[in-house]
Amino acid sequence: MGQERLVDGGPLTVSLRRIKSPAEIALLTRAKAITLEVQRRTHPGLKVGVLTSEVKRFIDAEHRALGGEGGSCFCLVSFGDDTCLPHGGDGDRALQMNDVVLIDTGKLIDGYHSDITRTYVFGEPTAEFRRVWEHEKQAQALAFEAAQLGTTCESVDAAARDYLTGLGYGPDYRLPGLPHRTGHGVGLDIHEAPNLVRGDRTILEPGMCFSNEPMQVIPGRFGVRLEDHFYMGEAGPAWFTDPSPSLDDPFGSQ
Repeated sequence: MGQERLVDGGPLTVSLRRIKSPAEIALLTRAKAITLEVQRRTHPGLKVGVLTSEVKRFIDAEHRALGGEGGSCFCLVSFGDDTCLPHGGDGDRALQMNDVVLIDTGKLIDGYHSDITRTYVFGEPTAEFRRVWEHEKQAQALAFEAAQLGTTCESVDAAARDYLTGLGYGPDYRLPGLPHRTGHGVGLDIHEAPNLVRGDRTILEPGMCFSNEPMQVIPGRFGVRLEDHFYMGEAGPAWFTDPSPSLDDPFGSQ
């Protein structure tokens, strides 16, 4: 091949994909609106004895019905103490009264991803669960507020993690607490750079898009993850979808 040589183009493409155009943000907005509607439609159909596999099939069908490429590009449904596992448990599980329900799912619109999580209780939540749910909601809100133009990705993670540490969670990635990054970039890949995590000193710029999901895990009991996405506008962060208003009204539908 003479003087020719192959060079890894990854750093170049990562840099190019970091900033989304208005057209890309419009596609992401549509994808996320569809998935939030699917989450909203799933909630009333839950009943004692329904299997996680049945809920996944329903979600896939609703994603198909609302447009875009196929059904769900992924779907995680967890009941009970399986919710304390960030990526769910093995096998099928039947829903029981007063189970915690965690649903994390998404779809594609012209190659661009949604990825939204809701956590609530099928029945009556305990006082402990309500307290942890509110901590999760506040951590998500603080991460959003910290995501200002010119600040670093890691400072967003720190805003959520420091708040939780002050409440007695953690510290750092220890449990009970937040076991993973606060958020990740999203676009053509469901997980792409940059990340809202310690050590990522990328400066926030207009057009960047992120998940915001500072999950709380109480080992052996339950997990709470509220995941919505935001993009960096010219004036700061803007939500793609409205976060959960409350545990009793997780979709803003009441």
